[in-house]
Amino acid sequence: MGEDRQQKIVVGVGRSPASAAALSWAAAEARLRRARLYVVRVWDPARHVAPYACVGALPTCDEERAAAFRDLAAVMRTEFGPVPPDDVTAELAEGVPERVLVQRSAGADLLVLGVAAAVWPDGGSPGPVVRACVARARCPVVVIGGAGAAPALAGQAMADSAAR
Repeated sequence: MGEDRQQKIVVGVGRSPASAAALSWAAAEARLRRARLYVVRVWDPARHVAPYACVGALPTCDEERAAAFRDLAAVMRTEFGPVPPDDVTAELAEGVPERVLVQRSAGADLLVLGVAAAVWPDGGSPGPVVRACVARARCPVVVIGGAGAAPALAGQAMADSAAR
């Protein structure tokens, strides 16, 4: 009765170097596991602008979507070259990043995220996306701290950090 389903790894990407490192780690892990890799770039059309910001300087929703698409295309090209492997899917998703990534974690075997703060889990705090995904993801979460950093299972790392 052993069902041979292909594993699924979801990786959230953005503009940060930690995000690119997370994609590299997730791609390598997907190759080792012979898993499908889902690369998700989330953009939030809701404007989170300071009330004193100059309105004329704000990009339109179409410009923000286009920039997010360019970011996704660039990170995919950097990792995979001009044509990604057949078992890699890229998605530009609209919404609140924490919610979208938690939704995409349903049915996944692993959710991989990058975190810019190199001090976490040694006393620093991960950002809101990482905190929300660790708290609500429906699969294990691996957090990559940047190029060359060792991955951490986020649930354990956060528990260790809280115990200090």
